[in-house]
Amino acid sequence: MSYEFRIRRRVEFSETDAAGIVHFSSYFKYMESAEHAFFRSLGFSVVTKIGQEMYGWPRVHAECDFSAPLHFEDEFEVHLLVREVKSKALVFDFHFALPEEIGGRRIGRGSFTTVCVTKKPDGTMTSSTIPEAIARRITVAPPELLEPR
Repeated sequence: MSYEFRIRRRVEFSETDAAGIVHFSSYFKYMESAEHAFFRSLGFSVVTKIGQEMYGWPRVHAECDFSAPLHFEDEFEVHLLVREVKSKALVFDFHFALPEEIGGRRIGRGSFTTVCVTKKPDGTMTSSTIPEAIARRITVAPPELLEPR
């Protein structure tokens, strides 16, 4: 069972603002990228067909706090932790930091709450219980890894 995932990235020029620091909106893309990679590491996608059903994971809540800036070409890590597993939803925490070998300085943190949905051919979505094939692969991170909210 998985409860965490890490990716390493380098800041692209297009992710920065006129002040030369990462634009706040980029952090939401970083979180989404880590979430997608986490699902792929489990053998799934954020859009997965199981049987005749198409499942997806729209966000119902997203937030991010910043404690230090990132700049063009900075290398950093995104650490995903599973905070909650509900019958129809997952809550992920994300931590942004410089790699340990260059100090591990914290950059910020964020979270997503995603709801499992089935998507019908006409595009409508309905909340759905997380399929067993996915649910059995995900667990909540140990309390000592999770920070208080």
